[in-house]
Amino acid sequence: MFSVFLCAILLIALAGCGAKSQEDVVKALDEKMDEMTSYQAEAKMTFQTGDKPQVYDVEIWYKHPSYYRVSLKNADKNQSQMILRNDEGVFVFTPALNKSFRFQSDWPKNSSQAYLYESLVKDILSDSKASFKATKKHYVFETKTNYPNSSMIPKQEITLNKKDLSPVSVKVMDTDRNALLTVRFSKVEFNKKFDADAFDTSKNMTGARLEVPTMAKAENQALEVMYPANLPEGVKQVEEKEVASENGKRIIMTFGGEKSFTLIEEKAEVLPATSTPTLVNGEPVDLGFAIGALTDQALTWSYKGIDFTLASSDLTPDEMVMIARSVQGKAAK
Repeated sequence: MFSVFLCAILLIALAGCGAKSQEDVVKALDEKMDEMTSYQAEAKMTFQTGDKPQVYDVEIWYKHPSYYRVSLKNADKNQSQMILRNDEGVFVFTPALNKSFRFQSDWPKNSSQAYLYESLVKDILSDSKASFKATKKHYVFETKTNYPNSSMIPKQEITLNKKDLSPVSVKVMDTDRNALLTVRFSKVEFNKKFDADAFDTSKNMTGARLEVPTMAKAENQALEVMYPANLPEGVKQVEEKEVASENGKRIIMTFGGEKSFTLIEEKAEVLPATSTPTLVNGEPVDLGFAIGALTDQALTWSYKGIDFTLASSDLTPDEMVMIARSVQGKAAK
């Protein structure tokens, strides 16, 4: 009887020896970041907003120390954008409009990025209060986020493969633990060998334009006016007017109350293919369905052939991003 009891104790001890603690996994992630020179990943990103989820195919290239190429595509809406970082700066391309912006920015170091592996690892390493659990095949962390609107999406669940610590999925959650943004990785290749010009600005601008047809001019099509579904407490729409513009018409909405802002919408102009990037004194911000440009008092973005400008002197960056994310349909005013 004693020998059976002793064997059971030994088996439990041996099983415990094979299990890695949270500290072990965090240390392994830190070491992996030191050793990693590059990676290529593919994922599907689902953004919960409006009437139905928006699903995007995401392709990520990274090369140490700070080269990035992120392609986001929504086939249903012919929406495609690319974020590129190289020695010249940070660029955002919208190929269907031949539109490009150049930022002097610390992106992606300035906030969490659910589709960038090193950003996820950084969030794990920097959160001393992160929760941890191990399943049969995965390690699962829950950490705080570092988004411009982190007060509204404060937590994220990051699932990693036990085998190589590669990302499996990410869920970015609101205060009620609803997953507003989900990223599911289908392919991750570490230490990928890229061509010497893989992150070249001109090559990627040209390549992006060839992959996506330029949006046809649609002077005779009506402008689909969209309204924000989410507004800060005590704020409501007080005016809407239509004025003539070079592209047909411009819709100007004014919102007031405890805080105020203006939302401008007009049909996006398709620029010449030879257009050079516009320098923006601000930061690129991921709205889920589009990449916007955030400055001190304005947030601009393009979506479904419409240019949007949200301007305010008293909204916080959190509030501007929240409102912009909700400008998806016609139902809510």
